Amino acid sequence: MNMINRRNFLQAGALAAAGTTLAGCTRGETSTPVEESKLKIRHNPIGVSTYSFWQFNKPKGEPPLEEIIDHAAAMGFDGVELLLVQMASEETSYLNNLKKRAFHSGLDLMGFSTHQGYVYPEADKRQENIDLTIHQIELAYQLGIPTMRINTGRWGTSRNFDHLMENRGIEPSLEGYTDEDGFKWVIDSLEKVMPTAEKCGVVLGLENHWGLGRLPEGVMRIVDAIDSPWLKVTLDTGNFLEDPYDKLEQLAPDTYLMQAKTYYGGGKWYSLDLDYPRIGEIMRKHNYKGYISLEMEGKADPMEAVPKSLEVLRDAFWYEL
Repeated sequence: MNMINRRNFLQAGALAAAGTTLAGCTRGETSTPVEESKLKIRHNPIGVSTYSFWQFNKPKGEPPLEEIIDHAAAMGFDGVELLLVQMASEETSYLNNLKKRAFHSGLDLMGFSTHQGYVYPEADKRQENIDLTIHQIELAYQLGIPTMRINTGRWGTSRNFDHLMENRGIEPSLEGYTDEDGFKWVIDSLEKVMPTAEKCGVVLGLENHWGLGRLPEGVMRIVDAIDSPWLKVTLDTGNFLEDPYDKLEQLAPDTYLMQAKTYYGGGKWYSLDLDYPRIGEIMRKHNYKGYISLEMEGKADPMEAVPKSLEVLRDAFWYEL
């Protein structure tokens, strides 16, 4: 009986002390003034894409993803977005080691950036990419990643990606076909992968990433046609080369992951002077509380530019509780 009374006494004392502390925080005359708004603010979690340390400028695997995960943790990120083409292997043991390393570092594996395309007149080529996408979804599931970036694909009439960038992301359709054909192929193909996305619990994020997804109208035409909670938008801040803010806002309501570009040292193909406080306001307007994934696409040393970018994004992306 004495032990029970003593426990009750200690619990009551602790509650009373807590009550006194909380009460003090609400009375300006007895506590250090605290801005009430600061008590209601939460920052969006910020991740970093492994692309930020690679940018297709180095051999595959340099630096290794394990090393990038360590850098991200040391710099203070909340998560890491993996770029599939950087992975050294797709073996289960390799995937599990990445997952374990991130968890031990206190990081989420929060995004999976993949490549595929469905803009082909040939049904067998579309089927090849359908099968590829299903395989990629299963990799995301193995890694425990909740969302995966997908693309529409492109016509392929540009000589190469540099040529595409010279033309501001615009390329003509194949002779004898139109964008109407392309949209039908993309929609039909994505309908075939949605059952796997739902089964695995992986939300596909269609990115505004050139091709038929170059403009928000193209992205939403596909998302609306599929009309599934397992197909949303991966919104890239750096892929609208003109008048980006209105375009970003068109996609904000359906955004499941935002990729945020920075260009320290000058961009690889171009540089955009993006107003991140303004973009943050757009996302707050649409109640976006999810991850921001940094894609540092400048020529500066990522070991310096990536932490600078993190500061910019931390300041810009927050919301009120």
